[in-house]
Amino acid sequence: MKKTNEREATDLSTVETGVKNMGLELTKGGENPERSRRTEEQRQSLGDGLRPSTHQRRSLQPFTRARSFCKTHAGLFKKILLGLLCLAYAAYFLAACILDFQRALALFVLTCLVLLVPVHHFLKRFFGEKLTRCLKPFQKFCLKVWIKWVFAGVFLIGLILWLALDTAQRPEQLIPFAGVCMFILILFACSKHHRAVSWRAVFWGLCLQFVFGILVIRTDPGFNAFQWLGDQIQIFLNYTVAGSSFLFGDTLVKNIFAFQIAWFLQTTMGTTATETLAVAGNIFVGMTEAPLLIRPYLADMTLSEIHAVMTGGFATISGTVMGAFISFGIDPSSLISASVMAAPSALALSKLVYPEVEESKFKNKEGVKLPRGKEKNVLEAASNGATDAVGLVANVAANLIGFLAVLAFINAALSWLGELVDIQGLTFQLICSYVLRPVVFMMGVEWADCPMVAEMVGIKFFINEFVAYQQLSQYKDKRLSGVEEWIGGEKQWISARAETITTFSLCGFANLSSIGITLGGLTSMVPHRKSDLSKIVISALFTGACVSFISACMAGILYVPRGAETDCVSFLNTSFTNRTYETYVCCGSLFQSTSLNGTNPPSFSGPWEDKEFSAALALANCCELYTNAVCA
Repeated sequence: MKKTNEREATDLSTVETGVKNMGLELTKGGENPERSRRTEEQRQSLGDGLRPSTHQRRSLQPFTRARSFCKTHAGLFKKILLGLLCLAYAAYFLAACILDFQRALALFVLTCLVLLVPVHHFLKRFFGEKLTRCLKPFQKFCLKVWIKWVFAGVFLIGLILWLALDTAQRPEQLIPFAGVCMFILILFACSKHHRAVSWRAVFWGLCLQFVFGILVIRTDPGFNAFQWLGDQIQIFLNYTVAGSSFLFGDTLVKNIFAFQIAWFLQTTMGTTATETLAVAGNIFVGMTEAPLLIRPYLADMTLSEIHAVMTGGFATISGTVMGAFISFGIDPSSLISASVMAAPSALALSKLVYPEVEESKFKNKEGVKLPRGKEKNVLEAASNGATDAVGLVANVAANLIGFLAVLAFINAALSWLGELVDIQGLTFQLICSYVLRPVVFMMGVEWADCPMVAEMVGIKFFINEFVAYQQLSQYKDKRLSGVEEWIGGEKQWISARAETITTFSLCGFANLSSIGITLGGLTSMVPHRKSDLSKIVISALFTGACVSFISACMAGILYVPRGAETDCVSFLNTSFTNRTYETYVCCGSLFQSTSLNGTNPPSFSGPWEDKEFSAALALANCCELYTNAVCA
């Protein structure tokens, strides 16, 4: 009762204070009737001013009802809008395919890849339990082992037959195949636990890498799709992680990119959820950003899992850095395919070098969730994206300036030391060209190109991949401009095949400077595991470098010429007046197919054997651009 009286007294005091602030006076006793009447009128006038009139209420009713209706049916409106957008895209997709299916082939491939996600969810939701019951008999241990061995045998027989048929026309492809075997044997010799190696992970990882390489390099749909994707990346070079995360949304990133890739790799290779998710994330983000996906779980991960996370970071490049390399003039499709191919190979080789001997807590993906971005709206995402882009450009410039200066200093010191013992022109690149020449030769590079490729591989590992890719872009510019291959006994550029192999071999952060970056990033997340991280980082660096080398070997096995190189007859029958790489290659082929017969007209062999007239015209045009003995 006492509390009630105190509350009433407080309320009365509050009312009195409010009334006094409005210029009114309230008397507690002996009220003046006239004053009370005026006070009541003032209160009513104030209330009428705050309360909408009947006409106003009637005019607001339609808007109130409309707003309430929209809130109630918001989900339905979203579904209708999504359905209309899907119908519009379907109409556009059909129109593009009907008008020119060849031109729309890349769009067709990408659309099918995107549709795999909802199809997978649909099948899992409505038929998942039925498929599980149907596959239950195959869960028996003996039957599973038998199926695995049968599948492995069929794959090996198919691989041998394919190599026998495919290398019959290009025997040089056997060299990079031997290179793959060589790198695997080297890594197995360096394995931490030889008997604990999971050959399932190694086998599946290399198979996925090889199959993906066939899709991208050998098939026209895959090649066109990634060529198209590379062109789009060139257009959207300024897109950064912040902007793209807001644009695509957490659901798309979670369901399509990181988690779906991680689920596929985990299912086939038998790796754990955390390490697989981190390696899959490395396809899209950098070596310090990808571990953030599994930051809450790093403290409990085994050494083998952390080794896999590190290897994935060393073996791939981030999307933003890829944009910088593309701006140098490096082939976008090769960069994209190299980074994606590295993911399964990184897991495979990591499990070869540092097999799992502990009990992992993360054998499935339950409880492993991606963190959502902090951006609240488009303006904040765009602002963060612009800020990140400025930082990226400044970082690239600083890296190039700094490491080029270091390289110049090293070369000056080596040159001075060489002159003391009468060795002229001793440089870091020259040393790498001799030491790494056998390595790049086993990747499938022609022996004449090996010194230049070995230089770039050495620069990438000991200095920085930025400097190496810049050197590769200079060689590519010379080749495309039609410069003579040899000038003064010095080779000016490398072949298109060697360029592709080099692009794959350089695609990764496996260099000495990245050791500090990796240790710094991971140590800041799990400071108490600094000793464990330092123990395995060198092994992970070496494994990541071998991942890039094996990817280069895959490119050497699967590479086939494209463009004018495949049909020089048609190309030389067109009018050409400037020196280009195509004219150099095709004119060189024509010169080799031409034989002089004294005073008689020259004879032609090979593809020009039955085309003497067109060959003579093409020879005349080639002789105007290049000097050769058959032009005399």
